[in-house]
Amino acid sequence: MLTRVFLLCSTACLALAVNVLAADSPAPGTLRLATFDVDATPPIASQMAYDPVTNKWDLGLRARGIVLLDAGKPIVLCAIDWIGLANGANDAFREGLARAAGTTSDRVAVHALHQHDAPLADFSAEKILRDEGLEPLVFDGTFQREVLASLETAIRDAIPLARTVTHVGHGTAKVDRVASNRRIPGPDGKIRAVRYTATADPALRAEPEGTIDPMVSLVSFWNGDTPLAVLSYYATHPQSYYRTGIPNPDFPGVARFMRQLELPAALHVHFNGAGGNIGAGKYNDGSPENRGILAGRLADGMRRAWDSTVREPITASEVNWTVEPVALPPAKHLSIDQLEAQLKAREGTFMAREGATRLAWLRRCRDGHQLDIAVLKLGDIRILHLPGELFVEYQLAAKALRPDLFVTMAAYGDYGPWYIGTARAYEEGGYETEPTSSNVAPEVEDVLMGAIRKLLND
Repeated sequence: MLTRVFLLCSTACLALAVNVLAADSPAPGTLRLATFDVDATPPIASQMAYDPVTNKWDLGLRARGIVLLDAGKPIVLCAIDWIGLANGANDAFREGLARAAGTTSDRVAVHALHQHDAPLADFSAEKILRDEGLEPLVFDGTFQREVLASLETAIRDAIPLARTVTHVGHGTAKVDRVASNRRIPGPDGKIRAVRYTATADPALRAEPEGTIDPMVSLVSFWNGDTPLAVLSYYATHPQSYYRTGIPNPDFPGVARFMRQLELPAALHVHFNGAGGNIGAGKYNDGSPENRGILAGRLADGMRRAWDSTVREPITASEVNWTVEPVALPPAKHLSIDQLEAQLKAREGTFMAREGATRLAWLRRCRDGHQLDIAVLKLGDIRILHLPGELFVEYQLAAKALRPDLFVTMAAYGDYGPWYIGTARAYEEGGYETEPTSSNVAPEVEDVLMGAIRKLLND
């Protein structure tokens, strides 16, 4: 009797498994999606971008994303709660994720959210320092490589579980009282003050909101009526307060967590848009309680964007990934010879965090390295992928180029360029375009806008 019951249960379970597999077995022309999510929180005593880790918070850092299958070679999108992945680190992560997904690195986009109580990764800078017999300090990539290995494993494990995508959705909503422009102009048009993401000065907080993109954009993937993944895009520096010694995803990560609780069926992946000159400074004096307030406002915008979602059927033939490689012009004030001399002399100006990563960037420019500007096409949806701390004007210009399409943008890809302003911004002055903040020349606008136009009009 027990044997018969066992056989009946085994047969039923096998039939159920076969039915589940059959439901997601891809028919010709269908699109499939796999999701992955790993812990990216550095351990106590390891080094973050500014400070060593001294403790843990309720929420850690995540590295999560999606793999799109059956639309040519797999396409991988990944967002990570770190301050940035520059130069060789961005290369290594894209190559590793491509290896795990069975694709090529030019079909992988890895973006940081730019939280400041978080690690920085630059394997090129690490090598420069180690080759000189120096400790890499903030550029020690030991932990970062462990996260990369975890991501590769997660992707390999996720692909056999990929689900069929029948629809894609998109929605937008205005986010109230979060983003504001950091650059406060004077009567002569020059930047007279910077309203950082935490601004104690009430006079600066009282200044107008300035040029921003107030909209949060959502792109969702569905299997019938079941949401599989939700990608959100919003342009702002993500700091409420930092330098706590405690890794945390700050208010965008809290907002993402809130939406994950409200809609647990789908993996929520958040990307920072072109927020180089945008922050929460108008609405944030740095008080710790503002993290929850800002998170609630962003989560409310995400919720309303979700409620406004329009779904359309999708097939693999309506999915395309296009790349436009570009060589960004390095800042004219930077000199490889000068930086190398500072390195040999162990000058303090080089030994600070900026020296090695800037030298790595300049050497890559000299050697003809190009950055991949990419667009993911999903029917009438266009998702642009760009490097650096990009100014919001690029995002607004991209949307204005194709008002007939749903256009959104992820920035903070390769962090090597640092701030990327508009040509006009370099004439205006201000922190973001100072020689200490930007590794590119004003001509960068023509290069990037040329690539954006080509990708959106292809």
